Amino acid sequence: MFDGLKKKLNSFREDVEETAEEKAEESAAELDESEAEAADTEDAAGGVETAASAEEGTETTPEGGEVTEPDTVAAETAEPGDESAETATAERDHATSETTAATGDEAAAETGGETAATEADGADEQPASLASEEAAAALQDEDEEDDSGPGRLKRAAAFATGKVIIEEEDLEDPLWELEMALLESDVEMNVAEEILDTVREKMIGETRAQVETTGELVETALHDALYEVISVGQFDFDARVESAEKPVTIVFTGVNGVGKTTSIAKLARYFENRGLSVVLANGDTYRAGANEQIQKHADNLDTKLIAHEQGGDPAAVLYDAVEYAEAHDIDVVLGDTAGRLHTSNDLMSQLEKIDRVVDPDMTLFVDEAVAGQDAVERAKTFNDAAEIDGAILTKADADSNGGAAISIAYVTGKPILFLGVGQGYDDIERFDPERMVERLVGEES
Repeated sequence: MFDGLKKKLNSFREDVEETAEEKAEESAAELDESEAEAADTEDAAGGVETAASAEEGTETTPEGGEVTEPDTVAAETAEPGDESAETATAERDHATSETTAATGDEAAAETGGETAATEADGADEQPASLASEEAAAALQDEDEEDDSGPGRLKRAAAFATGKVIIEEEDLEDPLWELEMALLESDVEMNVAEEILDTVREKMIGETRAQVETTGELVETALHDALYEVISVGQFDFDARVESAEKPVTIVFTGVNGVGKTTSIAKLARYFENRGLSVVLANGDTYRAGANEQIQKHADNLDTKLIAHEQGGDPAAVLYDAVEYAEAHDIDVVLGDTAGRLHTSNDLMSQLEKIDRVVDPDMTLFVDEAVAGQDAVERAKTFNDAAEIDGAILTKADADSNGGAAISIAYVTGKPILFLGVGQGYDDIERFDPERMVERLVGEES
């Protein structure tokens, strides 16, 4: 069931996984490149600093020799009161005054040389500093070129911490393929767009650990997107029937030949298996052989049938069935109606009359799952004419696409309640949105 759509969803997952893995490889290469650029910049800056330190640590005289003061040494070593010491001191002071003037120009020249050397050092350092700044600015500009994604640096940084970022461009082609797959599977266009929007919202900008798979992220996003549209309007059908005042009256509508009468018989068995008594009512009073068809089901199920002559008033038949149920303590009345095209105003007006006369507790729309888009359009029209409470999709076991099952609840705001999955009376199952989604996006068993 829905195998065709399941394959298309799996194809989308594979496409995203492949794209993400390619991006992960690019991120690894970009990270290596960024690290290499950073290392080169550090080496260049370190070499300049080393050279500058070496030049600043050496101080020489203009002739390259060390500065000495022999007269000072002689004066310091002479004994106090010694005439030679006094003479030496006087000579030293005189010499000092003469050399101060003589060396003034040399000192100024030396200072100027040191300043020039400092400027030269700064000139050597400046290119390395500028290169580092320009490289950083270039990388930053590259990172800011694309506002829609995290950019090369952010992606590489995330990869370095064990993460992979999913960008919008990663999903562009796979999402296009997914949209085509949904439309080809008879998913209504607005429903397909809602699914795509949810997938985008849940995946773009997300990060995953490299030890995880992108497929897991895709599965989660698809699960949530499908569940949101499939589960619209869901309620506990069994609890509502159990808690309602008896008899509970359920009327079935739909077009010709979609399996309404068979679905009524299946639900009769469904209720009886749960300990509830049932009476059938044939409101399909215009079709030749309708009484005989439903009577056969009633006989097979050993269930009471209320019917009038062909051409009678459908509302009157259903009213009599409710009266019978009240008189005999029957729990549930299941009323058939004539199959009608959603474009037939006369037949649609009969549904409105049944609503007024019988005031059913629930009106269920029946159509074939294989009808796809047609089933979705008919569900909308029937809901407008006589508000439905839910839907039953027959032949779900033969439906590969699943478009109607995905779309009807979303476009009507009313849930799918049952799926017909065969011809037997027990071949009907409660529609479980969670189980449906698992069928579509779960791993192959």
